[in-house]
Amino acid sequence: MSTAPALPRPRQDLRIAVLLAAAGAVATVAVIPYLLQIDPARMTGGGAIPLPALIAIQAMSMFILCALLAWAGLRMGHRVGLGSPLLQAWVNRHGDARIRERRPWQAIGLGVAAAIAILLLSRVLDPLLLPATQIEMTDIAGARSALYGLMASLYGGVVEELQLRLFLMTLIAWAATWALRRRAGFDGTLSPRVAWVAILVAAALFGLGHLPTAAVVWGLDAGVVVRTLLLNGIGGVVFGWLYWKRGFEMAVVSHIAADLVLHALVPLLLPQGVL
Repeated sequence: MSTAPALPRPRQDLRIAVLLAAAGAVATVAVIPYLLQIDPARMTGGGAIPLPALIAIQAMSMFILCALLAWAGLRMGHRVGLGSPLLQAWVNRHGDARIRERRPWQAIGLGVAAAIAILLLSRVLDPLLLPATQIEMTDIAGARSALYGLMASLYGGVVEELQLRLFLMTLIAWAATWALRRRAGFDGTLSPRVAWVAILVAAALFGLGHLPTAAVVWGLDAGVVVRTLLLNGIGGVVFGWLYWKRGFEMAVVSHIAADLVLHALVPLLLPQGVL
């Protein structure tokens, strides 16, 4: 009689959590030049704290936050079949996940496709949802800088995916599965319906998380909210599906690919970028 393989121990998940937290801290430092160009007053706090000290504080805070969220997400994910299979295999020698089976090139292609869809949809929505004077405000040096965009892409791929997919989407899926487990005949596995609810909720919150930056650039009204939710929702759904089907690593790869197109390639080719 075969038995299910033992789940990774908490200490094993902690190793991965610390690794991801370190990447998140580095990504936080890398995104600061991009954010300084968009909203320098907010980032520097009016000069009350020296910038080097502020960067160190933000990096340390992000390390602690990411470590806690990643560890919680990994622990919950074991119960519903979500998680970071490649890192489990590489760091903990747990499982037999192989990168070729995860189809990284497809994840990259989906990320690029999502970025193109966002660009095309923005060309349709911006004239309808944003006044002409506000559309011109997208021509911001920092937002259009290919170098800063390249550095910022790591933040989206690592930190945002850790927070919104590895933790939040997993939390939603775990909580819904736990609640449904009380029903007769339910075996406790993650159903497609629950997975899609988790994907869509995380995607919506992903869009909401971009509202503060959008508000700095355009102000905040109904048009800006709709635009921000729709455009970012495209990426959120793609990355969520990849997390569900291929694992956390492929969501990260796809998100980085999308951000490289939007924040590094687009500034080189087009007169205006997309936030």
